[in-house]
Amino acid sequence: MSVKESVLRRFPALGSRDFAIFWVGQFISLIGTWMQSTTQPYLAYRISGQPLDLGLIGAAATLPTFLLALPGGVLVERLDKRQTVIALQVVMMLQALAMAALTLSGHIQIWHIVALSFLLGIANAIEITARQAMLIELVGKDRLPNAIALQATIFNAARVLGPMVAAPFLVFVAENGEGWAFLANGISYLFVVIGLLFVNTPFKTTRPVKRDSSAFEEFLEGQRYILARPVVGMLILMSSIIGFIGFPLVQQIPVLAKDMLAQVGDTQATQGARNSLLFTFQGIGALSAALTLAAFNPRRKGWLLALGQMAFSVSLIALSFNRLVPLAAVLILFLGWGTVTMLATTNTLIQLEVPDALRGRVFSTYLWGLQGVAPFGSLAIGWMSQHWGLPNALLVCGLSCLLFIASVHFYHPEIRQRVT
Repeated sequence: MSVKESVLRRFPALGSRDFAIFWVGQFISLIGTWMQSTTQPYLAYRISGQPLDLGLIGAAATLPTFLLALPGGVLVERLDKRQTVIALQVVMMLQALAMAALTLSGHIQIWHIVALSFLLGIANAIEITARQAMLIELVGKDRLPNAIALQATIFNAARVLGPMVAAPFLVFVAENGEGWAFLANGISYLFVVIGLLFVNTPFKTTRPVKRDSSAFEEFLEGQRYILARPVVGMLILMSSIIGFIGFPLVQQIPVLAKDMLAQVGDTQATQGARNSLLFTFQGIGALSAALTLAAFNPRRKGWLLALGQMAFSVSLIALSFNRLVPLAAVLILFLGWGTVTMLATTNTLIQLEVPDALRGRVFSTYLWGLQGVAPFGSLAIGWMSQHWGLPNALLVCGLSCLLFIASVHFYHPEIRQRVT
C-alpha cells in the first residue's frame, strides 16, 4: 500500500479535491485567526487592566450569535453555502485589517475592540452554520465524520501555531506589536477566500422550496424535530450550559497569566510570553484530541463525550487552586483536550442524526445554545473574576459544569450509549 493510499484510508475526506483545497486554505487562515484571538485579549487587558472589559469584549463577540443564529439557520438553507462563506470571510478580513490599522496607528481604545468584536460576531453567527452545512456538500455523508474531525484538527493545530507565531510580536515589538498580528490575520483570509473560488460542491442537494411555508414555519419545523428527539435536545442543552458557565472562562487567560501566576520581577515581555504559553498549551491539548478523533474515529462517542466533559470541568476546578506556571500549563492542556473532545463529538453526533433537509436549522440551534448564551456568561464571569477573583470564578463554574453534566448523564444514560 502506497503512502497516499494509506493516508486516504486513514483520512478519507482528503480524497475529495474540493475539501482538500478548502481545508488547506482554512488552515492558513485559522493560524491568523488564533494570532488575533491570542493578542486581542492581551491588548485589551494591557489597555484597561479590568477583567470586566474582557467579559464585555467576549459578550460583544458572541451577542450576534444569540440574536442571529436561529434565523441564520433558515437563511443558510435558502442560500448557496459556498458563496455565503466566501462573502462572510471577506467581512472578517476587513475586520482584522481595521483592528490592525487602529492598533498600529496608536489610536486603539476599548470601545473600538468592542465594536469590531461585535462586527466579527455578526459574520461568525452566519458563517459557522454555513461552513458546517457546506462540509457534507464537499465530501458526502459517508466521509462527513472524518471531515468534521479534520476540521477540528486544523482548528486546533492553529491554536498551537497561532500563539507561537504571535509571541514574537508581544515579546520583541516594544509598542503596538499586536497590530502586526492583526495585519497578518487579515492577509491570511485571502488563502481561504481564493481557495473557495476554485472549489465545487459535488454532493450538493437542492432542498425543495415550500412555497406555502414562511421562514418562521420552517424554523418551527426544526424546533419540533429537536423536541421529538431527546438525544439531540440533551446534546444541545449540555452545550448551552457549558457555553454559559464554562467556555467564557478562556477569555480570562490573560488574568490567569498576569495575576494568578505572577512571578517576582515580571515585565510586560514575560507576561506576554506567559500568556502565549498558556494559549499554546491549550492548543496542544486541543490538537491531540482532534488528531485522535481524525485518525482513529472512536465508535463509542457517547462515552468519549462524557470523558471530554469531565476533563474540562475538573481542569477548571484544579486551576482555581494552582499558582505554579508548569502545572497551569498541564491543566490548560487537559482543558483544551476536553473542550475539543466534547465539541467535535457533539457536532458529529448531531450531524449524523439530522436529515439533510433540516441540517442548517438544527445546527444553528446547536450553535445558538453553544455560543448564543455566551455573551451573558462572559459578562457574568467577567463580573465574578473582577469582584470575587478569578480563582473563585474558576471553582464555582467548574463545579457547576461537573454537577450539571453528571446529572444529565445519570438521567439520560442513552447519551453515553451512542455509537457511530
